[in-house]
Amino acid sequence: MYPLISKIGSHLLFKRASATAATSDEGNSTETNAIANTTPKSLSKLVTEKTALNAIETYGHRGVSMISAKTNMPGWSVIAVILVMLAIIIVALYFCFVKWWRKFREGDKSKAFKGLDLKSVNLIGQMGKEKVQPDVEELAQNMEQNEEADMKESEKPSVKLGRLQFKLDYDFNTNNLAVSVIQAEDLPACDVGGTSDPYVKVYLLPDKKKKFETKVHRKTLNPVFNETFNFKLPYNEIITKTLVFSIYDFDRFSKHDQIGEIKIPMNQVDLAQTIEEWRDLQSVEEEGPEKLGDICFSLRYVPTSGKLTVCILEAKNLKKMDLGGLSDPYVKIALMSNGKRIKKKKTSVKKCTLNPYFNESFQFEVPFEQINKVSILVTVIDYDRIGTCDPIGKVEVGPNCQGAELRHWMDMLASPRRPIAQWHSLKDPEGDGK
Repeated sequence: MYPLISKIGSHLLFKRASATAATSDEGNSTETNAIANTTPKSLSKLVTEKTALNAIETYGHRGVSMISAKTNMPGWSVIAVILVMLAIIIVALYFCFVKWWRKFREGDKSKAFKGLDLKSVNLIGQMGKEKVQPDVEELAQNMEQNEEADMKESEKPSVKLGRLQFKLDYDFNTNNLAVSVIQAEDLPACDVGGTSDPYVKVYLLPDKKKKFETKVHRKTLNPVFNETFNFKLPYNEIITKTLVFSIYDFDRFSKHDQIGEIKIPMNQVDLAQTIEEWRDLQSVEEEGPEKLGDICFSLRYVPTSGKLTVCILEAKNLKKMDLGGLSDPYVKIALMSNGKRIKKKKTSVKKCTLNPYFNESFQFEVPFEQINKVSILVTVIDYDRIGTCDPIGKVEVGPNCQGAELRHWMDMLASPRRPIAQWHSLKDPEGDGK
């Protein structure tokens, strides 16, 4: 029985081995045919790719297995963490590329901007190179030089015009200032016969609302007037005024010639006592434009961003607008185009001062192609809580201006991104700025 079973088992094993061999022969023949049908180059490429893929797969499995063994994490979670890290790296690289591209484009724009009419601006800016960025010391030196020039002019030898005797008497009970014109002597001859026909005008500055005149004294150079005129004003107002005696030569057929004048600031007079004195007549200066004060501000322009910055620094010697001899100034800044106000801004109000300090900056958006079509109007205004706010003076800087105003504008364009500071004298506001 046992030999029969062994024979049957060996027969079955032989048949199974034969079938396996046949199957392997068919596979080998198929692979052999595929290999026979390929060229040597494609065959080598195929072998290389399979080798690389097998190597990547092998090392990938090893790496994942090592990380999983060390961190006690399952293999799928290790793969997920690796994918997340790759995604973060890709996103970071993308943002770096976008940032670099923006800088590259801005650099191209600034290079292209250099050819836009800046040569002529630089030429004009070089003409006032010393004015490009005056520091505080330079500005102070300029003001000192102006004051020295004024002192030299005042030291010029004066012409003898005679002198005048007057008397001042202020009554605190009635708030009345009695001004007496007593006499004059040694007046210059204005007529052909070597004499004059003098008379005196008496008034208070700055309003000039009330004027008094003495009688005309014919053909004399030493007239005796003895006339008194009254000004009814409270003491706190009278000390803000300036008393003026103006002597004229009367002419029936032409304009009266002014011989000379005396100006007396009332805040320099002790009204607690009666004052009687002689004073020499001074020559009459030709009336020029009224002094309204000066203002210092800086301009800064950035062509690439199109931002125009105006910084109001300070003002000095402003015109007195209030009864107490002071003002409450603030500054209004307007961006102008073709005479029209596009945008406007203003500073804070500085109370009771004629020399305010602001140091306040304001920005306007002005594209470079429009910078030669706009201007900046700066107006100093006296604030009034009850009535209307009265403008003190103004100054406009821009490409269509002249003198210091044009030079300031051109210096700003010639030095982009730098604040250019300069003093300007205020001009008659002519109703602007209200």
